[in-house]
Amino acid sequence: MAVLLAAFLVLSIVTPSLTNWLSTRVFYLIAALPFAAFIVTLAQGPLVLGGAEATERYPWMPLLDVWLSFRVDALAWVLALVVTGVGALVLLYCARYFSADEPGLGRFAALLLAFAGTMYGLVVSDDIIVMFMFWEITSILSYLLIGHYTGRKESRGAALQALLVTTFGGLVMLIGVVMMMVETGTSSIAAMVADPPHGAVTATAVILILVGALSKSAIVPFHFWLPAAMAAPTPVSAYLHAAAMVKAGIYLVGRFAPGYADSPGWMPTLMVLGVGAMLVGAWRSLRQYDLKLVLAYGTVSQLGFLMVISGFGTHDAALAAVALLIGHALYKATLFLVVGIIDHRAGTRDWRKLSGVGRSAPVLATVAALACLSMAGVPPLLGFVAKEGVFSSLLDAAFAGDGWALFALIGTAIGSVLTVAYTCRFFWGAFARRADVETTQLAPDGGSILTAPIVLTIGTVAFGLGAGLLDPVIAPYAQSFTDDGHAHIALWHGWQPALALSAIVLGLGFVLFWQRTLVARLQDVVPAWFEAARGYWLSMRTIDRLAARSTIFAQRGGLSQYLSTILVVFVALVAVALAVNDTWPSGIRLYDYPAQIVIGLVMATASVLAALAGQRMTAVLLVGVTGYGLVALFALHGAPDLAITQGLVEMATIVIFVLVLRRLPVKIAQHNRPEQKKRRALIGILVGVTMGVVGTVALAARQAESIAAELPRLAVEEGHGRNIVNVMLVDIRAWDTMGEISVLVVVATGIASLLFVSGRLGAMPRMEGSRSQRRRANRRHVVKDPLAPAEEPTETRHTWIFAGRTLSTDHRSILLEVVIRLLFHPAILVSVYLLFVGHNAPGGGFAGGLLAGLALIARYLAGGRFELAEAVTIDAGKILGTGIVLAAGTAAASLFFGADILTSAYIEGDVPLLGHLSFGTSTIFDIGVYLVVVGLILDILRSLGGEVDRQLEDSEVTLEARGGHR
Repeated sequence: MAVLLAAFLVLSIVTPSLTNWLSTRVFYLIAALPFAAFIVTLAQGPLVLGGAEATERYPWMPLLDVWLSFRVDALAWVLALVVTGVGALVLLYCARYFSADEPGLGRFAALLLAFAGTMYGLVVSDDIIVMFMFWEITSILSYLLIGHYTGRKESRGAALQALLVTTFGGLVMLIGVVMMMVETGTSSIAAMVADPPHGAVTATAVILILVGALSKSAIVPFHFWLPAAMAAPTPVSAYLHAAAMVKAGIYLVGRFAPGYADSPGWMPTLMVLGVGAMLVGAWRSLRQYDLKLVLAYGTVSQLGFLMVISGFGTHDAALAAVALLIGHALYKATLFLVVGIIDHRAGTRDWRKLSGVGRSAPVLATVAALACLSMAGVPPLLGFVAKEGVFSSLLDAAFAGDGWALFALIGTAIGSVLTVAYTCRFFWGAFARRADVETTQLAPDGGSILTAPIVLTIGTVAFGLGAGLLDPVIAPYAQSFTDDGHAHIALWHGWQPALALSAIVLGLGFVLFWQRTLVARLQDVVPAWFEAARGYWLSMRTIDRLAARSTIFAQRGGLSQYLSTILVVFVALVAVALAVNDTWPSGIRLYDYPAQIVIGLVMATASVLAALAGQRMTAVLLVGVTGYGLVALFALHGAPDLAITQGLVEMATIVIFVLVLRRLPVKIAQHNRPEQKKRRALIGILVGVTMGVVGTVALAARQAESIAAELPRLAVEEGHGRNIVNVMLVDIRAWDTMGEISVLVVVATGIASLLFVSGRLGAMPRMEGSRSQRRRANRRHVVKDPLAPAEEPTETRHTWIFAGRTLSTDHRSILLEVVIRLLFHPAILVSVYLLFVGHNAPGGGFAGGLLAGLALIARYLAGGRFELAEAVTIDAGKILGTGIVLAAGTAAASLFFGADILTSAYIEGDVPLLGHLSFGTSTIFDIGVYLVVVGLILDILRSLGGEVDRQLEDSEVTLEARGGHR
C-alpha cells in the first residue's frame, strides 16, 4: 500500500513532463497505475473476505502515537476497488475527451492522478491523523481540478466555494479527531471503533467528526457546493463528485457506525439531514435544464440516501448501504461520462436544444438507459437490488418499533419517487425527439470514448443479475455490527413488502414524469423556503464587510501606525507576563570586562544617532555600527564563528541597503515630515526597556541544569566535529537550519518577484566578446555595449575587464576593478576552505557562503551587472534549488536506511599526508547551506542590482527620446 502511494506521488510529479511528450496519450500511461492498484487490491480479496486484514505500519511520530498505518478490511477493500477501478476508467476516458490543445493538460492529468492516489490513501489509512491528512488533500486537489478553467470566473468561484465549505467541515472535524484521540488514547481508527468510549466528550467529538463527513458529502446544509462544482470538466464530475470524493463522508460514517451509531446525536443528525438532502436534491433536480445539473442535484439526493442508510447502524442496513454505494458509483459515473460525450458531440448540455440524440447515437443511448434504469431502481439491475435492500432493512426496523426507521423509510420512499421522476426527465431530455426542436447533428467521434461508460454499465448489469455473488463481498463489513441481522443481497427475495414498496415508488415516479408540466407549475408556485447557497453568499459578504471595516479601523495612518500598533500590543502583553513572573534574578552583573561598557555605549550611541539621522545613507552606516559592535562582543567572548558570520552579514546587509537606497530620496521624510515624534520616541523607549527586562529575566529563568557542559562531548562523539557551533547547526539542530535556508529561498523568490515586473530571466545578459559568449554562443543572450559609440568596429576585441565598456568614466575605478579581479578567486577559495573546515574550526557553510557572496558583491560594485554575469554563469535559481535539494536530500536519505530523518552518517579513515579525516552527510548538508546563501546573494544582486540598473537605463533612454522632459 505504501509502495502504491509512493508510485502515485512520483508519477503525478512527472506527468506534466510526460504530457509534453505524449500529449493526450499520457492518460493511457497514467491509467495503468490506478489499474495496477485495482489488481493489487483485488488480489487482497481472499485474505479480506476470509475475515483477515491486510495491514502495513511504519513509524512516523511515535511520541504522538501517529503512524503511517494502513489497513484493508472489507469496507476499505470495497472502497479501494471503487476508487481505483473507476479512476482508471475515467483516466482512459480523458484520453479521448480532451484535445491536444487543452490548456493546462499536463497539470490536469497530474492532479487527477494525484487525486486517485489520495482517495486510495484515505480509504486504506488506519491512523486517523494520516486519514485526515488525505482528507484535506482531497479538498485542495478538488479545488484545483474544479478551477481547471482558470480563465472562467464561474470555475474559480465554484472551486473556492467547494474549498471553503469542505475545509470548514475539515477544521471542525479536526477538533473532533483530536478529542477522540484523547478520549480513546489511540490514533488507530480500528481501535477507536472496537472499544468506543462513552460520555459527553465522546458524543461531542462524534458530532464534530460528522460535520466533516456531511460537508464533504454535500449533505444539507452543505449541499450547494456540489452543483456549483459542475463548472469542472466532466471527468472531474464523474470521478470526484459521483464515485470518489463525495463518497469520503459516506465512508467515514460507515467506518465509525459499528462503534458509534448509538452515540447521542448520531441518529437525529444523520436521519434528518440525510432525508433533507435526498428531498432537496431531488426536488431541485426536477427544475434543471442542464443535463449535468440534473445529475448534480440528483447526486446530492443520492448522497442523502446513502448517508441515511450508512448511518442507520444495523447489520441489514450496512449490507444495503455498501450495495447502494457500489451501485451509485457505477451508474452515476456512467451518466456523467455520457453527458460529457453529448456535450462534445452536440455542443450543448441544455436538453431544450437537443432532439433525436437517441436515434443518432443508439449505443450511447443504450448505455445511458441501463444506467438510468439502475438509478431508478428497476430490476434486474444493481440499483434495484440495493434499493430493495434499503427498504427491507428499514421496514424490518420500523415494524420492530424503531421511530427513526419509520421516519427514514417515509423520507427515502418519497425521495425515491422523485428520483424516478428526475431520472426519466434526464433520459427523455437527453435522447428523446421533440417536434419543436431540430434534430441535433452530432459531431463524429471515435467509439473508444465509450469504453469507460460501457464497462461501468456492464458492472451495473452484472452485479444486478449476479447479486448473490456480491453478498459474500459485503457481508464481512455488515458482520461488524452487533445486532442479529439476517438479510443478504440477492436479486429475488420473494414476494415481500419491500418489493411492493419498490413497485409503488416506480409507479408514482413515472406518474410524476408523465405529469411533468403540472409538477413544473407546482414548483413555480412553491417558494424556495430553503436556499443554503444564499446563506453562503450572505456569510461571504458579511465577512468581506467586516474585513473591510476592520482594515479601515486598524490599518489607517500608514506604516508608522501599523508598527506603533504592533509594538504597543507587544509591550502591553509582555508587561502582563512580566508582572506575573516569579523568576527575577537575585543579582545583576553589569559587565564581565570594561571593554563591554565601551562597546555597549558605542552601540547605544549609534542607535540613537541612527534614529536622529536626516539622511538615509548616514542612518544605514550607523545601524551597521551596532552590528559591528555585536561582532566585537562575540569575538571578545570567545565565539569566533559568530563573530565571523555577523561581520560578513553586516557587510552584505550594508551593500543591500545601499542598492535599495538608490531608488529612494536621499533624505529621510523628504516629502512628508514625521508627526507625533514624542509618541514614537516613547514607544521606542518602552520597547527597548521591555526587551532589556525580558533579557534580564530570561537569564534567571533556567530551572534545570544546562546541557552546555555536554555539548563538547556530543559534538565529537555524535557529530564528529570539534566546532560546537557548526555541529549544532548542521547536525544536532539541523531542523532549525532547514527552516532557515527555506526562508532564504522564499526571500530570494519574493525579492525577484517584486523587481522583475515583465518576467524573470534565466540569466544575466553578457557582453559581446566575453569568454562566456565564446564558450556559450548558442546558450546565452548577448547584448551590445550600451555605452559604446556608434562608430565602434563590429568585431569586438576580447578584454579582461568590462567596466570600461559598460560604465561611464565618472563611475569607474580601474584600480578597484583590477584589485577585485585579482582577489575574487582567492576569496572564493577561502570561502570553500571555510566551508570544509567549519566542522572542526571557525567557519561553515553559512560563513563560507557569505564570503563568496561578498566576492560577488565586489565584482558587481566594481564592474556592474555585466561584470556580475561574467563572474557567475549559472542561474541563481539553479544554485538555490541545488542547495535546498542537497540539504533536504541528506535530511531524508536516512529514512531509506530505517533511521530517523536528519540522522547523520560518516566515513572516516587515515589518508596519507592529510592524516585522519572524517566526511559525513552533515558536510553535504553544509554544502547545501553554502549554495543557498550564495544563490540568495546572487539573486539579490541580480534583482536589486542588475534589474534596477536595467530599469534605470530604460528610463534614461525613454527620457532622452522625449527630449529630456518627464
